[in-house]
Amino acid sequence: MKKQELIHLHGLLSEVRAEYEESEGTDLDLEGYEDYGVQPTSIHRSKTDHKHAVFELVHGLTDSLSEQETITAAAD
Repeated sequence: MKKQELIHLHGLLSEVRAEYEESEGTDLDLEGYEDYGVQPTSIHRSKTDHKHAVFELVHGLTDSLSEQETITAAAD
């Protein structure tokens, strides 16, 4: 994947995060992503940095979604 495509994916995942947080009214636990400090707008950062940030963001999103699914299933 090219750096430009990776930055685009990073931006899309950030939008998913924002939409999820807005719809659920809660902040996701994305400490690893936040601590890493690479945002989609950090175009000066390396491709490897964006790749790592995308993995951290995806990991945080999937963990939060899985946790929410477990809570919902337990309530049913």
